[in-house]
Amino acid sequence: MRQYMIDEISFLEHDNLDSYLKRTLKPGAIAGVFFLSVPADLLGPEQQGHEDCGPFYFTVVLEKNSIRFEFLVRSAANMHCTCIAQATPAQRQFVLDFADRMLNEEMIRA
Repeated sequence: MRQYMIDEISFLEHDNLDSYLKRTLKPGAIAGVFFLSVPADLLGPEQQGHEDCGPFYFTVVLEKNSIRFEFLVRSAANMHCTCIAQATPAQRQFVLDFADRMLNEEMIRA
């Protein structure tokens, strides 16, 4: 899977990231998993045509020593549909901008 990963985060950085993610993203059913919603203006043509499959999101996974941002646009309503796809360049940039903003705001040095 295509993803952006930041590793070698310290215990304190992990706690800061966990707090930030809990304040800003929707938590998943599994501890450490969060959902970053894709803004409507960044949806691809097929995703725009599949309103019933929305909302669309990226998965963010916080682990003990790392955080991963997946570049797969997922559907909240359907696990097997053609609208689930790898991120477009604009969507990928959205994820990277979110990660950069989070690291900057939480002063993460990893």
